[in-house]
Formats: sequence, C-alpha cells, structure tokens
Amino acid sequence: MVRLAQFGTEPASPEARHVANWALHSGDNGKRNVVVVDKRDARVFVFDREGRLLGTAPVLLGSQVGDHTVPGVGDKPIAEVKPEERTTPAGRFIAEPGLNSHGEDVVWVDYEAAVSMHRVRPIVKSERRLQRLASATPSDNRISYGCINLPRSFYEDVLSPVVRKQGGAVIYVLPETQAPQALFGSYDVPNADVLALFANSSR
Repeated sequence: MVRLAQFGTEPASPEARHVANWALHSGDNGKRNVVVVDKRDARVFVFDREGRLLGTAPVLLGSQVGDHTVPGVGDKPIAEVKPEERTTPAGRFIAEPGLNSHGEDVVWVDYEAAVSMHRVRPIVKSERRLQRLASATPSDNRISYGCINLPRSFYEDVLSPVVRKQGGAVIYVLPETQAPQALFGSYDVPNADVLALFANSSR
C-alpha cells in the first residue's frame, strides 16, 4: 500500500507536503505517527501511521531564526539563555513523553537540548502568547526559548494521545536555513497529489 499524507483541504506549504509524503512513502517514520512542524509557517500537522490527518494547529517557536542547537544550552537555567541561543532546532526526532522541571507533562523533541512540545503558558502577559497563536500570520509566532508551544486543546486532544497511547510519533521539524532534502535526504514522491486523492477516495 502506498502511504501518503492526507492533508485534505488544509493549506500547507510545499515543504510540509514534501516531508510528510516522503516520510510515509519511504517508511522513514517506522510505522509511527508523523508530526511535521513547519517553522516558516509556524504550524504543526499530525498524521496517523496511515497518513490520515489527525489535526493541525498554529505553534510558537524559538525567537531566534536558526536550525541548530547551541552546545550546552540545555544545561543552562532559562534566565541565562541568551537571545541568540533561543532557536528551535530542525531535524528528525523520536517523540518522548515526559515531565519538565515543574512536573508538567510534555513531549520531548530533544531532551538534551531541553526542547519540548507543550501547552502554551501565558505567564508573562507582555509576551502575548495566546494572541500570537491566534493571529492570522506567522510573523509574530517567534517568542519562546526554543520549545514548541501548542494550543492547550490541541496538545491534550491530539498530540499527547498520539505520543502516549497511539504508537508514538516521529517529529520532523522543517529547516528554515536550508532545503529539507539536504537535511533529511528526502525525495519528491512521484505523482503525490494524484496518489493522495486516490488513496483518500478508496478508504
């Protein structure tokens, strides 16, 4: 069976479609669910292992543009993380359920770098994190120290169950300083749009 990402009517960038289709078509996801984080569009897509879209939502990301992790940043107290170190790293990660230092459940993206996906925390009012999530454009979604902030309902109803109860997930954080092909070794699936329509109509 050809597995491709079923985006349906949801708008998505060519890069998000490319990586989601490649991950499922190639089997790079290892029969796990697929999570694609598009940093340029500040959006996340969650698919089951068959490619069905389970949900999509806006995200908040590291305030600094960049695809790297600054060495040792995960060992620093958050107050000591410099502005230029607040990147959300790009790459392929195995989602790991866990707890942060406050005992809150999170989904670890890169535990060593202290990067996780978690509910948005509107603690500092001046940061306007809820308003940033609700805005129509991605231009104001860069505010975190590197973690990926999600709407509470999306985290609790979509992402967390997928990681904790439905077979786990591979997280693909798309790069913003290079092409995804260079980072993932991905390829364009031939006739992906046609195959996706056929697969969707046959289910």
